[in-house]
Amino acid sequence: MAAVVAFLVLSFAIWGIGDIFRGYGQSNVAEVGNTTISIEKYRQAFNDRLQQLSRRLKRPITPDQAHALGLDRQILAQILSETVLNEWARRLGLNVPDADVIRIITGDPTFRGPTGEFDQQRFAYFVREAGFTEQTFVAEQRNLMLRHQITSAVSGDLVVPQTAAEMANRYANEERSIEYMMLDAANAGEIPAPSPEQLSAYFEQHKYLFRAPEYRKLLVLELSPATMARAIEVSEADAKRFYDENQARFTKPEKRQVQQIVFQNDDDAAKAHQQLTSGITFEAVAAERNLATNDLDLGMVTKADMLDPAFGEAAFALKEGEVSAPTKGRFGSAILRVTKIQPAEIAPFAEVEGEIKQTLALDRAKADFGKRRDQVEDELAAGAQLDEIGKKLGLPVLTVDAVDRSGRGPDGKPIDLPKQVDLIGQAFNAPVGVENDVLRIPGGGFVWYEVAGVSPSRDRTFEEAKAQVEQRWREAEIGKQLDAKITALIDKVRAGTPLAEVAAAEGLKVETATGLKRNSTEPVPAGAVAEMFRTPKDGVASAIGAAPTQRIVFRVTGITVPPFNAEAPESKKLMETLRSGFSEDLLKQYVAQLETDFGVKINQAAMNQATGRTVSDQP
Repeated sequence: MAAVVAFLVLSFAIWGIGDIFRGYGQSNVAEVGNTTISIEKYRQAFNDRLQQLSRRLKRPITPDQAHALGLDRQILAQILSETVLNEWARRLGLNVPDADVIRIITGDPTFRGPTGEFDQQRFAYFVREAGFTEQTFVAEQRNLMLRHQITSAVSGDLVVPQTAAEMANRYANEERSIEYMMLDAANAGEIPAPSPEQLSAYFEQHKYLFRAPEYRKLLVLELSPATMARAIEVSEADAKRFYDENQARFTKPEKRQVQQIVFQNDDDAAKAHQQLTSGITFEAVAAERNLATNDLDLGMVTKADMLDPAFGEAAFALKEGEVSAPTKGRFGSAILRVTKIQPAEIAPFAEVEGEIKQTLALDRAKADFGKRRDQVEDELAAGAQLDEIGKKLGLPVLTVDAVDRSGRGPDGKPIDLPKQVDLIGQAFNAPVGVENDVLRIPGGGFVWYEVAGVSPSRDRTFEEAKAQVEQRWREAEIGKQLDAKITALIDKVRAGTPLAEVAAAEGLKVETATGLKRNSTEPVPAGAVAEMFRTPKDGVASAIGAAPTQRIVFRVTGITVPPFNAEAPESKKLMETLRSGFSEDLLKQYVAQLETDFGVKINQAAMNQATGRTVSDQP
C-alpha cells in the first residue's frame, strides 16, 4: 500500500475539491462556471489513469481499490483545476497564435521520424493512440500553453526565502553524536509467573490485541503454461532426442586468450609482421608502440565476443602460440596472437536432462494452453463451480480453508497463493459463492477464484488467546521493570555521575555513535533516533529499542549543523525542492479561489456511474 500511496502523491500533486458534492444533472459529472465535464470525459480519464497506475505497479488495480485510495476524487480534482484555468484564460482573453502551437508540436521529439524531422504519420499514430483527433489534440495543446502562462505568472519567479532554506538544511543535515547503553529482558530481573487472575485481567483490558481477523475460504484455479507444465511428464527418450538434435544449445563454445596490436595503416602492419618473422618478439613490437601487456590482452573470449568478425576469423584460425598475418578489419589492420585455447565442451546429457524435460513440458503446455483456457471458460459459462471444473478437466484447484487480509492463515503463516496478481485484495471485495472476473497474470496466464465462505472478525476467547496473552503480559512486565530501572539510572547521570560509571555498576557496556541524522536506522532504531533529536546537547533520555523488551539510555554528546552553502549542488537541489513545494501551495490557493469565484458543482451519482460504483458504495 505504501508504494501505491507514494505513486499517487507523485502522479497527482493536484488541488483538492473540498466538500462541494451535490447532484444536479444526468449526463455531466461536474460544472465549472459555464463549462461542463461529461460522464464520458471523466470515465475516459479515470480508466486511462487506472491503466497507467496498474502498469507502474505491475499489478491490476480495481475500481474499488482506486476509490479506497481516493483516485477517483483526485482525477476529478485534476480535471476541475485544468477546467477552471481554461475558463479563466477565456475570461482574461488570453490566446496562443496557431504558429506557436504548431511550433511546439513539430518540435516535440516524440513526433520525429528516422531523419530527425517532424513525421506526420508518426504524429497521427500517437495522437490516435492517445484518444484524440488532430483537431482536439491541437486544442488541448493550446489550452496547456494557456494554463502554463497563468501558472507561470502566479509562481514562476517564486524565490525561496534564505531563512526557509537554512531551516530545511538544518533539518535534513543536522548530525548528532551520542554515548549509549542497551538494556534488554536480562536486565529486568526476575519476572514471577503470572496468576490466572492477572492474565484474565490483562486479557480483558487488551481484548483488541487478540481479536481474530476476518478469514475467507477460497477456491483458486491458476492456469498458465508454467502450472500446466508441472503435470506434464516427458520421457527420457524424448529428452535424449531433443539433446541429440540441439547439440549446439548444450555446447560451451571454444574460448581463446587473444592479444592484438592494431595499426593505423597497412604499411605499419606489414613492417611489424616482417619484424616478427625475423625473430623480434610480439612484446617488443608492442613496446615500440608504447603498448603495455594489459593494452594487448582481450582476455578469454569466444569467437562471437570478438567485436570485429575479421579479427575473430583470424584469431580462431591460429594454433596456440601462433601469430597471425596482418588482418584488415573494420577499425584498421591488426596482428593477433593466441596464447591459450580452451576447447569447446558439450554438457553431458545427465547434467541437462532436467532442464530439457522442463523446456519440453513448457512447450507442450503452451501449445495446449489456449484450449484449456477455453474449456475452463465454457464450464464457467455453463454454471459449473471451480472445484467441479478442476475434477472434470484434471486441473488442480487450490482450496484455502482460511486466509486473512494479510495473506496469512490462522496459524500466522503466509498462504502460498498465485503470485503477480492481487488475489487477496480482490477476494476480500467479492461476495460469497459467485463467479468473479478472471485475474490475468502478466506474461500469460489466468487465475479464477471463488469465495466459498466468510468467517467474520471476532473477539477470541481467553482460552484461545492464552499463549499470546501470557507473552504480551510478560513483555509488558519486563517493560515496566526496565522503565523503573532506567529512571533510576538517568537520575544518577543527571545528578553528575558519568554514564560510563553508571553503566559499569550495572554490568552494562557504553558505546558511541556519531554522524546520526534524522533518517538514520543504525546502530540504533529509528524511534530512538527521533527521541535523540528531541534531546538537547548533554541531555540524557531513553527510548524503546528494536524490540518491546529492549531499551536504550543515551546522552547527546555533540550536535553538528553544517553551514548552508547556496552554491553547493545539494543546496541547489534543496532550494528547488522548496521552490516546487511553495509553488504548489500557492497554486492550490489560487485555483481554490478561482473555483469559489466560478462556482463548482459535482454530480456524485454521475461520478459513481462513470467509475462503476453502486449507490450502496457511496460514503
